Formats: sequence, C-alpha cells, structure tokens
Amino acid sequence: MKMALTRIRITASDNSGEFGAYLATPPSGSGPGLVVCQEIFGANETMRKVAESFAEEGYVVLVPDLFWRQEPGVELGYSPQDWARAFELAQGFDEDRGVDDVQAAIDALRGRGEVTGGVGVIGYCLGGNLAFLAASRTDCDVAVGYYGVGIEQKLADADALRCPLALHFAELDSFCPAEAREEIFKALAAKPDASLFLYPGCDHAFAREGGDHFNRPAANIAHERTMAVLKSAIGPHYDLAALWDMHIYHEFQTRDVDATIATMVDEPYVNHIPTMTGGIGRQHLHHFYTNYFVHSNPPDITSIPISRTVGATQVVDEALLSFTHSVEIAWMLPGIAPTGRRIEVALVSVVKFRGDKLWHEHIYWDQASVLAQLGLIDQTNLPVVDARGGRKLIDETLPSNELIKNKVA
Repeated sequence: MKMALTRIRITASDNSGEFGAYLATPPSGSGPGLVVCQEIFGANETMRKVAESFAEEGYVVLVPDLFWRQEPGVELGYSPQDWARAFELAQGFDEDRGVDDVQAAIDALRGRGEVTGGVGVIGYCLGGNLAFLAASRTDCDVAVGYYGVGIEQKLADADALRCPLALHFAELDSFCPAEAREEIFKALAAKPDASLFLYPGCDHAFAREGGDHFNRPAANIAHERTMAVLKSAIGPHYDLAALWDMHIYHEFQTRDVDATIATMVDEPYVNHIPTMTGGIGRQHLHHFYTNYFVHSNPPDITSIPISRTVGATQVVDEALLSFTHSVEIAWMLPGIAPTGRRIEVALVSVVKFRGDKLWHEHIYWDQASVLAQLGLIDQTNLPVVDARGGRKLIDETLPSNELIKNKVA
C-alpha cells in the first residue's frame, strides 16, 4: 500500500514563521510518531519514500523542511549542479536553529490525534547529526542517525543524552573518516543507551536505495537494528509469531490463497533459495501460490517445530518437514514426477515483516538430501546425507562425522 502523504504547516518555536512538512500515516491510522531529518538535498523524493516506508512499519511520520530559513521547499536531486547547491545550503545551515525546528516537529506530532505513544527522531547525513543532537537537546524518546556528518564536533552533547541513541557509520565515509569515528566511539563507549554500528566496506549514504553507494545487505542489517531500537523505546508492538502462524495456517490448513495473500504487504516477495521459486508482488505471488504451492503440497505434509527466534522485524523458524512424494511439488521439486518415497528434511524460514504484514520469506533446505532420499542422485561418493540429517534435529544421539570416517579410513 502506498502511504498517503499530506502537507502540513508547523509554527517555528521562535515564532519566526512557519515551515512545511510532509506527513505520512500508517495503514492503521495511528501509531508512534517519527520525525525524519533530511539529507543535504532537502525534503525530497528520497525522504518522502523513507517516510512512506516507516509509515508502513506503523509510524506517523513527519518530514520537516529544515532548509526553510534559507530557502523554503528545497527538493534537490543528485546531479552535479544539485550536489553543488546542496553543499552551499549545508554550509549555510544554522545547526542550532535546525535542532529547534526538529523540536517544533516533535511538538507538532505530539499534538496530533493520530500519534499514540512516544515520538522518535531519525536522520541521514546532515539529519544524522541532527538526530544525535536531538537525543540531548530535545524531548524525543529515541533517536537514530545514519552516517551523520559533524558529530565529532559536538561531542560535548554526549554528556546530556536523554534517550536511547543508535548511530550507523560507514567505514569508507570520507565525510566521517576513521579519526572522527574514533572520537565518536570513544566519547559514547560508556553510554549505556548509545549503540554504535560500523559497516565495513560501505560508503556514505549506503542506505539510500538507488544511490551510487547503496549496499542492500548493510542497509537491511542497519534497518533491523534501527527497528529494534525504535520498537524498544516507542513501539509499535506486534505479535509477529502469531502473524506468521496465521500465514502458515492459510497456506497449509485452509489452503485459501486470498487469505494467505491478505497477510502480506502490497509488494512482498518469497524466495525458496535452493530452487529460486516464489515471486515478487501480490499478483505474481497469487499466481505462484494458486498454481505451484498452496494446492500442490502432498496431503500428508507435516512440520515439526524445532526452534523459533523472534526479532524486532522478523521470525526465524527451524523445522523438520516430512511428506510422501505423492504429487509433483513444483516449489521444491519442479519437473520431478511423484516417486512415492518418504522425505524428511530440515527447513529454515526467515520471515520479515513491515508493520503487521509479512514482507518477505527466505526459505532454506538441503536439496541434496531431498534428491538423495528420492534416489535421484547417487550419494555414494558425495558428502551428502539422507533423512538422518533432519532427524538429528530431534535426536542428537545419532552419530556424527560418519562421512568423514568413511573417507578418511
């Protein structure tokens, strides 16, 4: 669902005027508040997309125009000319007044009926520094900064931290080089509410999707850490395990494709890693579930739970999957006619949520073990185990290292 963005006006705390802001509300219509502090390119399309993403997570999000005192309505792109203008604006930016405007944005959120609970601040680049300062100079309940520029020059504020703070740094960031990071890490090392993260091999703006330095793995890990800090401080809190169980219930019990899809975001994706089956988007997944999954599993398929780990935004399940290969199982064994053989295999599901909807599934299993149990590969001279690999999950006394012993003797 594309979040609805509206424009509102905020009165500056020093009564010097009003400035604009983008407001995004979650599908539920209410939630904790979150102020997004812009990069040096203004409250542009990138920041609006950030707002939409966090609204989907359950927040009422406000993106204030923090350059309004210099030039209202700045929304730059990333051309050389835009870069030059962005640096001019950043150099002329009044940091102290900027923090005041962040406080005004916090106050505006607290005054809105849609906001339930606390208000956090998250910022990027210029906004990353403002997020750090907000943690000591405003009454926000939590703050998160991505690759903040200039934090090392404001470390005196570290002694006045008022709330949980998380800072993300890029190893190759020339705007916050190693020397500056060392100062920051040293100043905040003893602060129990401060969490600092370094991303090796990453450069400035590694979390800006579509940017030259975008690094998806690092951005994903940073987002998980960000959500853990935000949810711990201000929520929102969802029962992710129950939401995942409901999704599985419709997949395997009711076998209702529409009900299964209803548990997911508008642009979900599923990837069964060994076979690369699944899909992206509701329409594609509806086709996949209808034709290749929900109605294509053996009637005796069962899953024995082994372990479950619930994080801030994801659930990781470990299970022992058992079934008789009585039908073609397109998602696991595409093109393989039923053999009638019994299969037992360990399966791991990594399931990520946005808000109270499932965003993606990464499903792993040992395909070599499955093929060996079906007699489709000769495991005699291969380092492959049969059903015993899965069975050892529930009976750890099964012998270990037999493949090694057979080869080393």
